[in-house]
Amino acid sequence: MPTARPSLPRIARPSRQATLSLVGGGLVALSLPPWGYWPLAFLGIMLFETALGESPTRRNAFRYGWLFGAGWLFPGMVWMWFLTAPGYLLGAAMFATLHALAAMAAPTGRWRVVARPAIHTLIEAARFCFPFGGVPLASLAIGQSSGPLVGVARIGGAVLLTWITFQIGFALAGPSPAVPQFAKRRSGGATGSLHGVLALGAVVGIIVLAAIAPTGQATGRSLRIAAVQGGGQQGTHAIFTDSSIVLDRHLAATQTITAADNVDLVVWPENVIDVATFAASPELDKVAAEARRLNVPMLVGITEDAPNDRFLNAQVVVAPDGQITSRYEKVRRVPFGEYMPLRGLLSALGAPTNLVPRDAVAGRGPGYLTLPDGTRVGVVISWEVFFGGRGRDGVSHGGELIINPTNGSSYTWTVLQTQQIASSRLRAIETGRWVVQAAPTGFTAFVSPGGDVISRTRVSEQRVIIHDVALRTGTTWYVELGDIPWVALTALVFAVTAWFSRDRSKRSSADGAS
Repeated sequence: MPTARPSLPRIARPSRQATLSLVGGGLVALSLPPWGYWPLAFLGIMLFETALGESPTRRNAFRYGWLFGAGWLFPGMVWMWFLTAPGYLLGAAMFATLHALAAMAAPTGRWRVVARPAIHTLIEAARFCFPFGGVPLASLAIGQSSGPLVGVARIGGAVLLTWITFQIGFALAGPSPAVPQFAKRRSGGATGSLHGVLALGAVVGIIVLAAIAPTGQATGRSLRIAAVQGGGQQGTHAIFTDSSIVLDRHLAATQTITAADNVDLVVWPENVIDVATFAASPELDKVAAEARRLNVPMLVGITEDAPNDRFLNAQVVVAPDGQITSRYEKVRRVPFGEYMPLRGLLSALGAPTNLVPRDAVAGRGPGYLTLPDGTRVGVVISWEVFFGGRGRDGVSHGGELIINPTNGSSYTWTVLQTQQIASSRLRAIETGRWVVQAAPTGFTAFVSPGGDVISRTRVSEQRVIIHDVALRTGTTWYVELGDIPWVALTALVFAVTAWFSRDRSKRSSADGAS
């Protein structure tokens, strides 16, 4: 007799709900730059709501929430791979877990159409500040920076834009008077209620309000600004690069500017100059020579040594007479890029902590520079552009435009760089100011107060772009209010819906027992 073949263990096929959750998260990822298909975020959230259904078990809610977050954040945060591969895997998994916990904690029943958008928005708000000061990339708001709803940012910043995106997606697939047919096919018990309509009504009200909200005012003055990109290869690290080469490239690009260009200000990227002390250095002499030749101030990114084997990242103003007249030191540092959290533990585990041999010192000053004529310029250095509060800080202190000197040369591909352009668009709309972004290898750009990208370089090219930038004053509601009121309101909405859901559940149980 032939010997019976041993049977192979069967691999369980993922459920339809699990597949919908993962695909939904993937669609949200595709709404982000560099892909930028912003409508897919709404479809992705609708698929997630359809997968969850009205009353999932806690275990299933956690599972589907994690898959949704993983489909979204593993592609959207892939830029972290070039900082730390273990950190990328751990970070994306951790943030997916936060959305899993949100899905598990959200009330079930009809109130879920309000509760789920609220709690997932709170998770995104938490990502803006936790851990390590926040990692607010691959956020839902960044994906909507080129969409038609982005104007609400001038009211409530990224938090309000996040809530509106979640609320539309959940309401369209959730309990509304006309439940979409695809949802009925997957959940035969889907019924209608007014909760979804009331939620969408609130969204419409905010969108209308955004159309009439203050955007700041023009002063009637402008600056003709030259933003300099020195060019060079992507995927390089400072510890493996001769800093003099970076300086020489930016000097060469700046020397293409002539008196006929009539510029009023030259902006260089972040940490183009790496010296022990910038004052009285040969590097200052070279910058001062260009400032004197063009008879304009130059805003220059420098890195200096600091005590205890640390360093400072700053942007300074070099006047035509060679004097350093203003200085801003970067407040928000890049975790695993400018400082190494848990350095001792990671080193013991064999992580490549040598890529960040020294930690940056965090600045403490307000986010602006003062030009020789007294004009104040808001400053957000690189990573800081992802935090709405930093742009708000510079404008609150009188900034009439915002500059974003940055350095994305450590990253291959353009995931981080395109998300940074999207964040510059959000900061422009939130504050009602022009944003000038300058990078050594890309992207360098001008962004209008309405969020339009007026001019942008290509990656790695050496180029100077020049534009007339209107100086603006006044504030938006976001500059006045910030994020805290919107986070508090979202938390209150979630608490109220959770209470109503719990109260209704108790009454239903009592009716069943009577």
